[in-house]
Amino acid sequence: MNVLVFAEQRDGKLKKASLEAMSAGRDLADATGGSAAAVLLGKGISGLAEALGRAGADKVFVGDDALFANYSNDAYGLAAGKAAQVFGAEALLFSGTAMGKDLAPKVTARLGIGLLSDVTEFSVEGGIPSFRRPVYAGKAFETLVPAAGKAFGVTLRPNVFPVKEAPKAGEVVGLDHGVAAGDLKAVVEKILTAQGELLDVAEANVIISGGRGMKGPENYKILEDLAKELGGAVGASRAAVDAGWIEHSHQVGQTGKVVSPGLYIACGISGAIQHLAGMSSSKVIVAINKDPEAPIFKVATYGIVGDLFEVVPLMTQAVKAMKAGG
Repeated sequence: MNVLVFAEQRDGKLKKASLEAMSAGRDLADATGGSAAAVLLGKGISGLAEALGRAGADKVFVGDDALFANYSNDAYGLAAGKAAQVFGAEALLFSGTAMGKDLAPKVTARLGIGLLSDVTEFSVEGGIPSFRRPVYAGKAFETLVPAAGKAFGVTLRPNVFPVKEAPKAGEVVGLDHGVAAGDLKAVVEKILTAQGELLDVAEANVIISGGRGMKGPENYKILEDLAKELGGAVGASRAAVDAGWIEHSHQVGQTGKVVSPGLYIACGISGAIQHLAGMSSSKVIVAINKDPEAPIFKVATYGIVGDLFEVVPLMTQAVKAMKAGG
């Protein structure tokens, strides 16, 4: 099976989630007796192909063009679809990031193929792949098998598949994408981001989230301090977002973002089922809450019954001391 991975880059840097997808694509290609390739789009990004080769790409189709300087699903969709046709892709893999979830439906619809979203595991038996993903807010899992002989697309949940070194040729192939400015319905001229914007919770390996127990927007500073020391992102429950304490882009849960970080610290979050649906697959969960009966403790790896306004600053101090060698 020939597997094509969309490699996402931002500001000239490959996203970790793309390397995860490339490693997964390599495994899928090896298990089905095929080849793995990546498609990389942007401006001045040819030098990123080497990293994709180290992660398992036999070929890297590079579309280095001013048309791709800023992401638009119109331009990227046309080019990624062309790469899939040139490579003869039977499986298309996308990271389940904001960009990947926006682009995957565009490309698969253009190619007339199906799409499996939010996949967290796959296996291959007798050359036939099957994919597993959570359903019903994480209460159950379903396993899906693509129709024989039909190409398909998949989005992979970030922070689930490991990045592995599987060096291949990584042959760089200039993509004759055939995209012209006149083909596009809209052109992205500029992307504005908030000053000092923190990591996206969907991609962070460490997340410190606050809920109703934060008591107000001014108190998120203590979570930001801990996140800075741990190199993580700040998340929030729906209650905190609905109260206007923090932007919706930070919301974790059924109506927010689904995350799978290595470490999730829940501060003042009771643990409603809607929130648990978005973070219960985290590898290590630390819950801090004054209520010993809070549902969050049922899924926590470690629980701290205490005042988050005392506990979190102490954690920040401890991390600083460890980093300083104290």
